[in-house]
Amino acid sequence: MKTIGFIGAYDKTDFILNIAKTLAEFERTVLVVDTTALGKLKYVVPTISPTKSYMTNFEKIDFAFGFENLQEILKYLGLEQQEGKNAMPYDYMLIDIDNGNNFEKFDLKKADANYFVTAFDLYSLRRGINIIEEIKTPIRLTKVLFSYEISKSDEDYLEFISQEKNVIWNDYTIYFTILKEDNQAMEENERVAQIRLKRLSNEYKESLATIVQDIIKDINVNKVKKMIKG
Repeated sequence: MKTIGFIGAYDKTDFILNIAKTLAEFERTVLVVDTTALGKLKYVVPTISPTKSYMTNFEKIDFAFGFENLQEILKYLGLEQQEGKNAMPYDYMLIDIDNGNNFEKFDLKKADANYFVTAFDLYSLRRGINIIEEIKTPIRLTKVLFSYEISKSDEDYLEFISQEKNVIWNDYTIYFTILKEDNQAMEENERVAQIRLKRLSNEYKESLATIVQDIIKDINVNKVKKMIKG
């Protein structure tokens, strides 16, 4: 199983849902773990009689809520005697992180990939950097940047405020342009309890295909784009 961390204060809920949906469309088994303080995902994903910690399935994706570490998930699945993430019956585990303690609890320093997801409002930027500061060990991250207009100066500012932090940036960046039509499409998806990709803008689909290919590795990005665009 591959573990993928999504780190930052920016709201990553729909972003991670769209990635999980795309992976599932490629017949990958996926577990999404929400460790954030807000726990928005539990309000978006339909469920029946939720408890403090539970798992549910939606759109052929499993979701885990309220678990404080990987061992608790293994116990829930009846795999507590097993060791390590490879005991998990999934191809991918996607973990939404908004504090450094959970980074340590889910051992994301051993993740197959970690993405730093942010927009350029000051809260997302500064709290995101605080999360990096909370992580005890140096961390390698790929930047995923949401912006109304892609600007090199924005990325330069992120590089500036992250100087002397425990972060090693990968030498490529994945950009998402924030468009009203995408926000509307994702809000409607939440209301109708579906993860529909076709109504997203071409710009969003291009970026989504890029990050999914970066996660899967062995599938051509054009094949991912074709699937997303239907």
